[in-house]
Amino acid sequence: MIYREFGKTGVKVSALGFGAMRLPALEDGKRLDEKKGIEIIHRAFEAGVNYIDTAPGYCGGESEIVVGKALKGWRDKVYLSTKNPVEDNSGEHWRERLEKSLKKLDVEYIDFYHMWGINWDAYIKDIDVKDGPMGAARRAKEEGLIRHISFSFHDAPENMIKLIDTGNFESVLCQYNLLDRVNERSIGYAGEKGLGVVIMGPVAGGRLGTPSKTISDLLPGKVKSSAEIALRFVLANPNVSCALSGMGTLEMVNENVLTASNKNPLSRDELERIKESMIENKRRAELYCTGCNYCMPCPFEVNIPLNFEIMNYHKVYGLTDYAKGQYGQIGVNEWMKGKKADACTECGICETKCPQKIQIRKQLKETARALG
Repeated sequence: MIYREFGKTGVKVSALGFGAMRLPALEDGKRLDEKKGIEIIHRAFEAGVNYIDTAPGYCGGESEIVVGKALKGWRDKVYLSTKNPVEDNSGEHWRERLEKSLKKLDVEYIDFYHMWGINWDAYIKDIDVKDGPMGAARRAKEEGLIRHISFSFHDAPENMIKLIDTGNFESVLCQYNLLDRVNERSIGYAGEKGLGVVIMGPVAGGRLGTPSKTISDLLPGKVKSSAEIALRFVLANPNVSCALSGMGTLEMVNENVLTASNKNPLSRDELERIKESMIENKRRAELYCTGCNYCMPCPFEVNIPLNFEIMNYHKVYGLTDYAKGQYGQIGVNEWMKGKKADACTECGICETKCPQKIQIRKQLKETARALG
């Protein structure tokens, strides 16, 4: 395993981190398979992974409990990360949530404790305020309950820079992968300012974990899978300290450990070639749909931008299995509202509003045929 300096914290973390968001469930799907989950985590520890990340809400609230049990006998060898959902501006309430996590994890302290998924507006209004969470975090650190104050982030990149400039945080957890490089500059800034940088979603939430000749051909003959190139791309960024992977099987642990232990990083030429290819793929995707939403709402509730976004995974990136799975979820859950492409009645109203003059009806038919 390769280890990297974690900003100015004085510790070294493994290039691969264990994301405890996708631990295996029992056959009924309602509870975690505690025994199997601990076995998988221990395999990662044995292979040299020394950073594990969890959160109060992961796996129906069971993730922290299983992680805590897995840490028995490993606590002094592994850095523990979890999070506090900033639900209000009360430092007292923030402290209560911290104490609840400490109890569930059954530990005396947390190494990297994150203000969970914060944005700049929340920081100004609810976090760095009188008797608020930031003050409570400083006190908890003084008491030794947490070692380092961190934040996880889903806001605009320029707001990550603002949060870094407050000087209140020692590490950041953010998204970065082949399909989403929007935080690249902010990650570089975090590195310059001495923050440890942990990446969530290095394989794009599983999207890049499915087979894709398009992705594998970015480095022809040099990688075994799309997931390998995705992880190697993230770890090639010199400002990235650790990439989290949500590993739910021993096979995933073994594959990711092998990739993260590769002592031959991507060359500058290889990185540039990958970036140029992905920029060209993005241009191709935008020919199909830019996601401007001017075509919406559809009178028949077809979620046109979502259908086309999913189609791009198939058509542009070759992630066909993933695209078919996602297409099947449209209209099934609250995150993918609306109807599938096959609900189109060909009324044509959408095409009168599209600034790109895209043949929406024709492309919806194509989407339904390819993914339905």
